[in-house]
Amino acid sequence: MCSTSFFRLPCAAMVIAALSLPGILCAQEKQETKTAKIPESLIGDEHLREEFGVNEFTTPSIRKVFDQLDALGTLPYDKLKRPISEKAPADRVVIALGLGMLIGDGFLIVQCEKVEEMEGLGRALLRYAKALGAGVRIGKHSQSLLENSILGDWDKLRDELAATQVDVEAEMVLLRDVEVAHLIALGGWLRAFEISTEAVAESYSEEKSRNLGRADIVEYFIATLDGLHPKLRQLPYIVDLIEGLHAMLPLLDVPEGKAFTEAEVKDLREKAQLLARVVTGQLPR
Repeated sequence: MCSTSFFRLPCAAMVIAALSLPGILCAQEKQETKTAKIPESLIGDEHLREEFGVNEFTTPSIRKVFDQLDALGTLPYDKLKRPISEKAPADRVVIALGLGMLIGDGFLIVQCEKVEEMEGLGRALLRYAKALGAGVRIGKHSQSLLENSILGDWDKLRDELAATQVDVEAEMVLLRDVEVAHLIALGGWLRAFEISTEAVAESYSEEKSRNLGRADIVEYFIATLDGLHPKLRQLPYIVDLIEGLHAMLPLLDVPEGKAFTEAEVKDLREKAQLLARVVTGQLPR
C-alpha cells in the first residue's frame, strides 16, 4: 500500500513556442506546431530545464503531476502496478508515450517505496531512451535510480526521475524532435490519471472526487495531438487517443471543486483505463 493523491492545480497557462522539422518523420519535412496552453502548475523547474538547455519551450512536468497526487490517501500498489516489457517498441511515437508511462511508474514506485521494483524500471528507462537516441544522457540516471533506491533516498529518486524527463527533452531539442517530448508528457499524465481514477473509485468520497475535474489538462493534450504531423495523426492509436480524450472532456468540464458521483468516477476510471490500454496495447510483451 502507498500514499499518494491526484492533482489540484490552479487554472493558468503559458504558450509553448512553435517548433518545426520533427525528427519523427524526416528532418526535411516542416510543419507548423499548434500552440497549446499548459496549466501553469504543470510546468516544471525552469532552472533545471535551462541547465539542460531546454529553455526554448516546455512540456508538462510528470513530476508536477505526481507531486500533486496528495489527496487520495493509500493506494494498493500490487493492484496498480503493471508489467514492464523487456524490450522497447519499434515505433518511435509508441516509444515516447511508453517512456512517459515508465516515468509515471517510477513515481508510483517511489511514492510506494518499492525498492525491489526500481532495478527493472531503471533498465526499461535506459532501453527506451536508447531507442530514442538519448541513451547516453539517461544512463547516469538509470544507475542513480538503482543506487538511491537501495539507500532509500526517495527525494533523490524523485529528482532523478524529473531529470530523466528533462534530459530526454534536451536531446529531442537537439534532434529537432520536439513532438517526442510532448508525447512523453502525455504518457506520464495518462499513467497518473489512470492511477488517480482507480484510487478514487476504489475508496470513493466526494472530497477525493473533487480533484478529478481538470478539463484544462485534457484540452492541452488534445491540442498537442492535433498539432502532430498529419501522417502521425492518422496512426490508428493516435486517432484512438484523440477520440478518447474528446470523450472524456465533457465529463471533466465542470465547475472547479465540483464533486463527482461514484458512478461518474467509475465512468472516468473506465475511460482512463481505455486510454492507457491504447498505449500499452502497442508495447511489446
